[in-house]
Amino acid sequence: MAEKKSSNSAELELDHELPPAEDGDSPSGSGGNGGNVATAPDSASELEKVKAERAAYLDRAARIQAEFENYRKRSAREQQDFREYAVADAIRSLLPILDSLDGALKTKAVSLEDLRSGVELIDKQFHDALAKLGVEPLDAEGQEFDPNFHQAVQMVETNDVADNHVIDELQRGYKLKDRLLRPAMVRVARNAK
Repeated sequence: MAEKKSSNSAELELDHELPPAEDGDSPSGSGGNGGNVATAPDSASELEKVKAERAAYLDRAARIQAEFENYRKRSAREQQDFREYAVADAIRSLLPILDSLDGALKTKAVSLEDLRSGVELIDKQFHDALAKLGVEPLDAEGQEFDPNFHQAVQMVETNDVADNHVIDELQRGYKLKDRLLRPAMVRVARNAK
């Protein structure tokens, strides 16, 4: 207990004075045994002071290391929670579309025209929900083939469409803001020579 108190007082004082002068360096110029005898008690107190300071620094370093480890664990836990629940908003925006699909399946005998208009409304509702989330469809048809956004499934020899341009889209591509989610699967024109 007394050692702990001296450690705390050493931490508060933090004197950074030079150690006492050695034999020939003493200001009085005396270089005999008398100088060594006089500095021995000072050296012992200086040694105790340095030991206490060292212990204080080690304790401080251990505390900082523990705090950092706790911070790292807490940060990892928060990131995991964020990843798990980040989709909640996206799912919430898609639930009305699921409700519309469920309602369409529950309806009894309808004409083909009514069914088509209902599916078109649900399709529009779905695209609107995706747009609110930042998802945009890629326009591919008629565009010049770009391997960054298009995946060529077939090359078709034709002179009806400009060389190296998309003839038609087999599967629509999408991007989320500036990042590609899925490339468009396309057929590309190759002009006959």
